[in-house]
Amino acid sequence: MNFKTIAVAILCVVYLYGLFLDIIRYGSVRNPIPQNVADVYDRETYLKWKAYHGENTRLGIFSAGAAFLVDLTLILTDAYASFAGLFPQGDFWQLFAVMLLSALAGLLLIPFSYYGTMHIEEKYGFNRSSKKTFWGDQVKQFIINLLLMVGMAALLMLVHKALGDWLILAFAILMTVIVLFITFLYPFFSRIFNKFTPLPEGELKSGITALLEKNGYQVRAIQVMDASRRTTKSNAYFTGFGKMKTIVLYDTLINAMTTDEILAVFAHEMGHGLHKDTLKNQVLTFLQMAILGVLAWTTLRNPAIFRAFGFESVNYGFAILLIMSVEFALISPLLGLFVSWHSRRAEYRADAQAAKEGYADALISALKKLARENYSDLAPSPLLVKLEYSHPTLSQRIEAIEKRAA
Repeated sequence: MNFKTIAVAILCVVYLYGLFLDIIRYGSVRNPIPQNVADVYDRETYLKWKAYHGENTRLGIFSAGAAFLVDLTLILTDAYASFAGLFPQGDFWQLFAVMLLSALAGLLLIPFSYYGTMHIEEKYGFNRSSKKTFWGDQVKQFIINLLLMVGMAALLMLVHKALGDWLILAFAILMTVIVLFITFLYPFFSRIFNKFTPLPEGELKSGITALLEKNGYQVRAIQVMDASRRTTKSNAYFTGFGKMKTIVLYDTLINAMTTDEILAVFAHEMGHGLHKDTLKNQVLTFLQMAILGVLAWTTLRNPAIFRAFGFESVNYGFAILLIMSVEFALISPLLGLFVSWHSRRAEYRADAQAAKEGYADALISALKKLARENYSDLAPSPLLVKLEYSHPTLSQRIEAIEKRAA
């Protein structure tokens, strides 16, 4: 069996599927805007959105094409095995070499990120990053990504050597724990890139506290993130688990919205917590990690796979790349159908919670502001929504909120 040919074929299929989605996305500018969101953009802003959407989508197509060519070249030329040959023998150094080359290859895509941030986002008034901030972020991301990739490959190596065929269950459990641990540490990682300050006393904090107490919900802190250092776009989110949850509000959100609108957004986020959406997502995470465990088990049991790419024996770093970029990438669209459907249902429930708290009108107003400020697509293809959208469209959400309020 020619494993290299199979891998190349899968890479091509995955790339073409992504290109298919981008083409659908690019064509959404021709879709009529639903009546209930027709007031989000005035004519001038709508024309500006069309141009922004077109530029971003084209950049995404070029970036994906470049990434595909880089991956294809590295696979066809056995570059990973050749690069690993420059490092000492030993499983750790060999896996480190592969992950280092993968991280270095990723640097070739920085020009696309730079153009997107410093040209497109700048052109349409979203970018607040200086060149110093941008390049500082790239260095931090490179180091963090390399450490995470090496750590994942090293974990796979240790589990496989210690447990053999028990790899499937053990790797799934350990990867789930790591994902949850990273989620738990997300506030600490965020501090590498942003500054956080406590939400000052006042009407907004009192309103949030009242909502928390009313629903018996506890959080560790309510913080404001200086998102305006990099963007004008707004957001809010929960992070952490249990009583260690932290509410994070972008400063751009606070500056752009009324108190009721912010409380509506917060009530939505609280709805996710009340409906145990985080716990449900953890179950889905474990199922995905179990699939990764099966793929790892089948890959590592066949040394011929590695010889097809120039390695003399199993390389745990290359195994991770094959599993994530080839094997799992092939089946992830099918998994994505269910995960996206589940996520959209969760968004409807969270919106309903905000409506239940009496913030239906404020949430609609807030969602429209968020769509306007983030330059959201108001009429994406229904097929695209089903295939990859984690949120319902703005029109669908408003329709559901109005029905719930009625």
